[in-house]
Amino acid sequence: MPARPSSLRIVVTGIVGSVPVGGVAWDYFQYPIGLARLGHDVVYHEDTGNWPYDPLQVTAVNTASYSVDFLTRFFQAYAPELSDRWHYRHLGVDSFGMSQAKFDEFARSADVFLDVSGAARRPLALHPRCVAVFLDTDPGVNQIQLNAPGPRDDQWAESVKRFERYDRFVTYAENIGRADCLVPLLGKSWITTRMPIVRSLWSDVPPAMGGEPWTTVMTWNNFSAPLVHEGKEYGSKGVEFAKFSSLPQKTSRKLKIAVGGNEAPREKLIGDGWAVVDAPMMTLTPGDYRAFIAASRGEFSTAKNVYVSMRTGWFSCRTACYLAAGRPAVVQDTGFSKTVPVGQGLLAFDTLEQASAAIETVEGDYRSHAEAARELAADQFGSDKVLTRLLDDIFSKGG
Repeated sequence: MPARPSSLRIVVTGIVGSVPVGGVAWDYFQYPIGLARLGHDVVYHEDTGNWPYDPLQVTAVNTASYSVDFLTRFFQAYAPELSDRWHYRHLGVDSFGMSQAKFDEFARSADVFLDVSGAARRPLALHPRCVAVFLDTDPGVNQIQLNAPGPRDDQWAESVKRFERYDRFVTYAENIGRADCLVPLLGKSWITTRMPIVRSLWSDVPPAMGGEPWTTVMTWNNFSAPLVHEGKEYGSKGVEFAKFSSLPQKTSRKLKIAVGGNEAPREKLIGDGWAVVDAPMMTLTPGDYRAFIAASRGEFSTAKNVYVSMRTGWFSCRTACYLAAGRPAVVQDTGFSKTVPVGQGLLAFDTLEQASAAIETVEGDYRSHAEAARELAADQFGSDKVLTRLLDDIFSKGG
């Protein structure tokens, strides 16, 4: 296959308008920003057909005003060069940002349709030569759901049909295809990637002053139905976090969790010694999310049970942001330690004892670990490196 052009026209999708909260914005918008700063012509496009979530009303709503204001403010604050380069399609009827006609004009000449999380409807205006990319950010979950219908999945056949229309298949499961990784391949040749970090958006976070708590942000359970593969049920993040809830009793360091989800055992966590706050309210905006990380000593976190049990090699978008902010991370190993350097700035654990010891290791030489965290973010997650490699792989590897 010929080498890819040096400058591409790229449609990037996501779910920020559907879920307009701080962490989601950083998860998805560093793709269009990073690609644009590499010199590509990029438009962020979102058309999921879903009612958007309004975090102030704590419910899905049929109006677009909150989401549109959120998108507008993000690009004005963090990427003004993209202020007129986004298109939010509300419930398949109304267009915000770019007009439908202007977006269609861009889509007709797009080289790449990068569907981050695979939640978008495929734009009708895309030219057949445009390379359509499914980017799996929830490994194990997506493959299990596509592998066979679940007990309440009456749209499974349609989901498979949509999946098969992509040309390339990319995943955060960096261990996929290895002997110890249990993620179904679905008959595809998967390209592996990881979260891109636009370093300039995090470089101004000041160093920790001392005395801040170790923190994380999480949703206790975001599965709407059982996730079962080959007779085994896999769980969400709370399944793993519960195994480590006694950590405050193993260390003298302050620990704080911003948690969302109705199933979160807040009273038990408080009883175990955690400071507990509401995740949606603490990280309402992109600025709030950055401020929460900046007020942290480092991150302690587990991963979804499916990521751990299937040995996916998945690495957290949130943890990459902590590292970029110069905050060391002590996080549960999903198998990522095979592909991401650990030991300085980033420490992986499997057991409660290892987690406690890792926090003390960092605190024993905090400044060195904080510096190493920033260096690791640049070397392993810098958007220039991650996205250049991603595009090279998309154009050099088959589906």
